Amino acid sequence: MVSLTLKGAAARTATAVPRSGRATPYLFLAPYLLLFVVFVLAPAIYGFWISLHDWDYLLEARPFVGLGNYTALLDPESAVYADFWMSMRATGIFTLFSVPFLVVLPLGLALLLHRPFRGRTFFRGLFFAPYVLGVAVVSLMWRLLLDPNLGLVDWLLGTDIGWTTSLPWAWIALVGVTVWWTIGFNGVIYLAGMQDIPRDLYDAAKVDGAGKWAEFRHVTLPGLRPVALFVVTTTILASANMFGQSYLLTQGAPGGETRTAIYYILDQGLSQYKMGSAAAMSYVLTLALILVSVLNFRLFRRRS
Repeated sequence: MVSLTLKGAAARTATAVPRSGRATPYLFLAPYLLLFVVFVLAPAIYGFWISLHDWDYLLEARPFVGLGNYTALLDPESAVYADFWMSMRATGIFTLFSVPFLVVLPLGLALLLHRPFRGRTFFRGLFFAPYVLGVAVVSLMWRLLLDPNLGLVDWLLGTDIGWTTSLPWAWIALVGVTVWWTIGFNGVIYLAGMQDIPRDLYDAAKVDGAGKWAEFRHVTLPGLRPVALFVVTTTILASANMFGQSYLLTQGAPGGETRTAIYYILDQGLSQYKMGSAAAMSYVLTLALILVSVLNFRLFRRRS
């Protein structure tokens, strides 16, 4: 009885927080919360307000149209309906074909670079190096290499392919360049996750007579599940927000087939001065990405 009383008193002492210290966590959170409110929450609210207006930033008159910019995206007779959903289709195509490569290939690369061999550090840096380059450098470099008239790729292959001007070659170029550019980043993420898997699990698997494939299925993959969730989610979001490659490499060719949603939204807002319509499009795209992210989290939760 005495021991229980002492344990209760100790628990109350351990959990009791002085009133003067209750604000400490909020003081630590304050800088982040301030930045979040100023640079994320406030612009998001302001952007939604813009989407409710016929907003031309060069004019003073910005009439309120309510949900008109949103209903126009669902009206086949509107001027923006066909082009917007064509750009959403292009975004879906790019995401569908790029994400599997950017999830599976980096995993295989990480498995190879995780093994000890001579020059391992050099090859890790070699595969990660392209990710350091900016999107403008990567896109313009590959635009020159894939040029149908002067490109080195066609000269080496002995072909005459319009890599940036015809289908399906334009999609192959966009996906291929993006995979080459970003494969190292996801590979490093996987590699870091593999280093956190306890070595004891592999030793126990060997004792049980498990081979390499069994180790991969029953030790590596379960240990990488949180990392895989991060990689899949961020890769989907990054692919769905692709702009630079489409703008600089293919310039939306042919006929706007490779013009992604972000590309079209920027064109509407900054070139056509239709900020209200562009803001509405961005929120529709955001809603679609939120739904995809939620489905992705639920899928990984069911597997776990």
